[in-house]
Amino acid sequence: MAQQHLEPTGPLTGPVGTVTGDALAGYLRSQATEFLRALRQHRESGGAAAGAEDPADAARALRRSVRRISASLHTFRPLLDADWSESLRPELAWLSGTLGMEHAYESRLERLLLALHRLSGAVFPAQGVGSAARPAQGAAPTARPTPGADPGPAPAPDRGNLTVGAAKAGALLDRQLTLARTRAHSTALQALGSSRFHAVADTVALLASEVPLVKTAAGTDLHPLAAAAQERLEDAATALPLVTAGHPYNAEALIHGLSPDPSPHPQDAPWHQVRLLLRLHRYAREVLSPTVDVRLLTAGQCLDRHRDASEAAAAAAAAARTPRIAPATAYALGVLHADQRHEVEAARFAFQQCWQKEAVST
Repeated sequence: MAQQHLEPTGPLTGPVGTVTGDALAGYLRSQATEFLRALRQHRESGGAAAGAEDPADAARALRRSVRRISASLHTFRPLLDADWSESLRPELAWLSGTLGMEHAYESRLERLLLALHRLSGAVFPAQGVGSAARPAQGAAPTARPTPGADPGPAPAPDRGNLTVGAAKAGALLDRQLTLARTRAHSTALQALGSSRFHAVADTVALLASEVPLVKTAAGTDLHPLAAAAQERLEDAATALPLVTAGHPYNAEALIHGLSPDPSPHPQDAPWHQVRLLLRLHRYAREVLSPTVDVRLLTAGQCLDRHRDASEAAAAAAAAARTPRIAPATAYALGVLHADQRHEVEAARFAFQQCWQKEAVST
């Protein structure tokens, strides 16, 4: 039987009013202004007297504006100067990736240590056994909402052996990921002081006042280009094994999980691609209308959860390959890896439930 074609949101091909390249120019100018504001905040918060959270908040704001500018250059590239757009997009990708690594390592470590505590018997308040929640920086741990039925907890580990190795496993992860975070922090600081970054910042500063649109952009409707972004998302989501993902803990995410191959998990790539396409679609809708589509946000949260669990599992597997670690430590890391791969499965299940529900409601 052919798989059902699913639509998470309504079509964009029948607009009430025409939205042209002028709206795109306004959106890009606003995002460029946000970039400059975040950059100023980052520079002002870099002093020793500034709060510890301010630089991180400013870096996140920088990344938000960079992602939206880059996405708009991709989705609406026929309306923009080709040479300018194609030269800026890879630079924005470099900047976003560089600024995001420190936060990624910090969040990954927090997620893995919380999971180790939970699996070894020390369950935090509001941190359910089946939850893949990762609390925000400075916030108490809270469970991430999961659409649809609860897929249930992972199989209970051997508490005795796990408790013995959990402390050493946590210490090993702390050393490895803290070192990676420190290196990422240094890399980000070097990047922000480089001539490459200053060239990007200068280009974005010009974008705040002048957007290099092609001559026909002012009279061109944006809806067909935004609809094309939605179609790419729908095609990629339809190609996912959503029928399989409709069964909680079906173990598809565990295949190759214990392989010695350190390369990324082969099953995760299509889901990561859908996550990126969903983001492009959401940002395209922002250009058309400032109204936030909560349904898209929910689906995106499921895929963010999938990405986080996938990368956490890879970190646990990498730690388990450390030479000459104690058997109890390796056991704890193996249980942690399996736990995070079950969280990958739960995220796929949650996305499937969300996506099917939106398909029925539209």
